[in-house]
Order: sequence, then C-alpha cells, then structure tokens
Amino acid sequence: MLEGVRVLDLGSFITAPYAAMQLAELGADVIKVERPQGGDPFRAFAGGLYSPQYQAHNRGKRSLALDYAKPRGLAVLSSMVARADVIIVNLRPGAAERLGIGAESLQAANPRLIYCSITGFGDDGPNRDRPAYDTVGQALSGWLSLFHESSDPRIAGPAVCDAITGLFAAQGILAALYERERTGRGRLVQTNMVESCLAFATEPLAQFFSSGKAVKPFGRTALSQSFVLGCSDGRRIGPHLSSPEKFWQGLLTALERPDLGEDERFSSREACVRNYESLAAALAATFGEQRLLAEDVPFSSALRLDQLEDDAYVRHLQPISRMHHPRQGELRGVRHPLRYDGKRPADLGAPPELGEDKLGAADRARPGGRRGKRSDPLRHRGRCATVEPHVESAAGLNIASASAAAQQIIEAHCSGPSGSPWTMAPEIMATTGTRIDEMPATLAGSRPTIANQQTLPMLMGSRTM
Repeated sequence: MLEGVRVLDLGSFITAPYAAMQLAELGADVIKVERPQGGDPFRAFAGGLYSPQYQAHNRGKRSLALDYAKPRGLAVLSSMVARADVIIVNLRPGAAERLGIGAESLQAANPRLIYCSITGFGDDGPNRDRPAYDTVGQALSGWLSLFHESSDPRIAGPAVCDAITGLFAAQGILAALYERERTGRGRLVQTNMVESCLAFATEPLAQFFSSGKAVKPFGRTALSQSFVLGCSDGRRIGPHLSSPEKFWQGLLTALERPDLGEDERFSSREACVRNYESLAAALAATFGEQRLLAEDVPFSSALRLDQLEDDAYVRHLQPISRMHHPRQGELRGVRHPLRYDGKRPADLGAPPELGEDKLGAADRARPGGRRGKRSDPLRHRGRCATVEPHVESAAGLNIASASAAAQQIIEAHCSGPSGSPWTMAPEIMATTGTRIDEMPATLAGSRPTIANQQTLPMLMGSRTM
C-alpha cells in the first residue's frame, strides 16, 4: 500500500524505529541510517549488536552505516533526503538542528519531505531539554499510576509509552502523506511521549473529569467486571463480563452458583462494582472452561508468552512470521495485525545487521529532485530473504545532479571530468565495505579501483540501495 514511499529512519531505541517499522509493514522502503560505531544503542541492549529488543522494532528495513555528524556523511545524507518521502528522528529539541538535519533545512531542499520529530516532553516548555525514556513518559502522564499499587511500586509490563508514541507518529505520517497528494507539500509532524500517553488514556481521564476522583489500578477492572480465575487443572482464565446482564447470568449458570445472584452484595451490576474484591474472592472457586463456552461467557485462557504457539486459536490466526537471516539464522516476529480485502501485507524480512546495506546510485538525488525508477538489482532487502551479490552499475548518474558537497566526494574518488557520467568497473567486487569516512585518499587508474578490494558504499555493494 505504501510501495514507492521511501522512509529514512534516523531514530534509536523504540519510538522512531517502531513508527518506521509500521510504515515498512505497509510496504514502504525504510532505510535505517545509523552511526558506524555501534549503530542504534538498542542493538547492544542484551550484548552483541543484534539483541531481541532491537529485532522487535526493526524488521523489514535496510541499514546504512553513515556518520552524518561529519561533513562527508552529512553530504551523503542530504543527497538521500532529496529523494526521500519521510524522515523520522527522535532527538531532544535542537539536537537535529545542531547536526544539520533539522526540519527547516531539509524541507527547504525537499519541500515534499514529511519530517517527523518525536521528543520526550515536546518542543517547548520547562522540560524540553530533559532526557526521557518509556517510564518517564508513563510517570508524567499519569499512566504509571494505573498499573501499580503504592504498596508494590515496581514497573511491570512492556514499554507501553514508547510503543504508543510510535503508533501516533506513524498515524501522523500517514495523514501527511495523504494530504501531500492534494497539496504537493510535506509537513512537520511532531509528537511527544507525554502527550501520546495522555491521548491513549482517554477512558480513565474521562472518568476523572466526570467524578473528580483519580482512577485506581483496579478501577477499570471493577467497572468492566474483569477477573483472573483459577481452573481445576491449575490454569488461569480471564473472564470479562462488561455490562450486559446476560453474561453475569451465564457465569452464574456455568458455576452452578445461583446463590451469588441472590447475595445482596452482588444483586445488581452497581453492587458488583462496589464489592468487586468480595466478588473476585467468591468466584475463585475452581470450574471448567467448557461450561463458560456453553453459556457464552466472554473469557479466554490466560496464556503465558511461551504458550502462545501451543494454543489452537492463536495457531489459526498465524500471527507469528518466520524469517531467515544469512548470518543470524532463523528468526520469528509478530505479523501486522491489519488485513486489507482479507489479506495481510507481505511479511517483513529479518532486521538488518549494522551497515548491512550500501548506498547506491538509485538512492541519491536525480536532477530536479525527481524520483527515478529503481533498477531490478536494487530490490528492497527488507522483503527478500537474500539478495545475490552483484556489482552495481552507476551508468547514467550525473555527478552534477548531487549536492555540491557530495559532488566533491565523488570527484575526489572517481575518475572522469566533473559533470560527466561514469560507470563502475565491472571487475570490482564488493567484499568488506568501506564507510564514507574511511574512503581511500587516492584511487589510481583511468577507471575507479578500490584499494584492498574495499567498496565505496555510496556507489556499490553486495546489497545496494
């Protein structure tokens, strides 16, 4: 659905990478641009450079190792921006401008660019310059108060605030892409972790606005009549009765406990809400799942993560995808939850290793900033298990079409007069890959040659963008 949309992911950790992966799920070509020294810090979260935490938010992308804090790297990034549709960053306010990648300068070069900026606290205000991670956003938004009791104030569960922020960022980008079809111009899309968490807490906030009382951790469970109950085989289930009377009556029938309905403490829904703790204790007696099914009571087994693929219904949904990485081996991930006309988007490929892809001719600016058609060898690695090694021909790329800074780099390392097309020598083979800031100082011969069989990542590689 987003085929032909190119996204530059300059983010780290969760918010920006997760937003970019949502776009990759919908078919966008996502290039993760990372610093050569270690890349995204989430890579090393569990040791090595391919942690499960990194994998979770970076499927279906390509990775380019590029030090854009240096002039040469920034020149190459600028030439990529000229052909990009979207760029996503998650930095403190002002940091992008100091690096030369702020929205104003990049959109001046590419007015169609949609620039998404994700921060912790927003772009102004007293907290704008403070660092923020998931728990910080949960704490300031009040979200954290909904998930723990004061007697046991430990953090539990996944990084909710990070994921929510990434989802809102992706939503904003999609709206801006749709608007651009009418206006032809990009947008600056901004969101932050605190406001994203607040926007996701609409129900508890509405309750507070109405009653003036803060919602407690078990406030929603009492209102929704949700429980965790034990079964005779030792498993747990999660019934959710909500408000329809028929589900309460069905539960009493399944339990063969009509006496609970006659108890004054549980004689009405309002009474059940007031006496939630007592009702939960009364329902703790064991019973079988089949009776609940027969009485049409909303419930499910409370599965652990290691039990998901053993459950018949979860297997039917097929939410887990299998991926193969040539060095990391077989991997698993969670599929996109949406279907279009009854079909899922294509499965994403494995998350890339740091600098796994190289910058090729099709990724740089064309004259006038137009998007050129990508040649067959330049396939989207994120949706292919493997790409055959090849030598990328750059025939037809005019050096004068690149930015002035990028032009100086090309002229310094490639033979031929400025402004004339050039072609990479076919005998050059991609082997180790050289970063942009490690290019050889001189290249001999009438045609480009690479010292020690190293490649110019902006020109060719075993996987070329």
